[in-house]
Amino acid sequence: MTKFANRVKKFLVSEDGPTAVEYAVMLALIIVVCLAAISTIGGAANSRFQQVGAYL
Repeated sequence: MTKFANRVKKFLVSEDGPTAVEYAVMLALIIVVCLAAISTIGGAANSRFQQVGAYL
């Protein structure tokens, strides 16, 4: 039981957990920004292709 308590104490004192959470939050924000940018660029490209198709 002492080993388990020591491991839990070591985990709580360690800063690896919060760092991993911070990286996960940053990754989620980057993904959201990328999806928004791709959606915007995709809409603009689709509009341009429709203009070219109508011209032809």
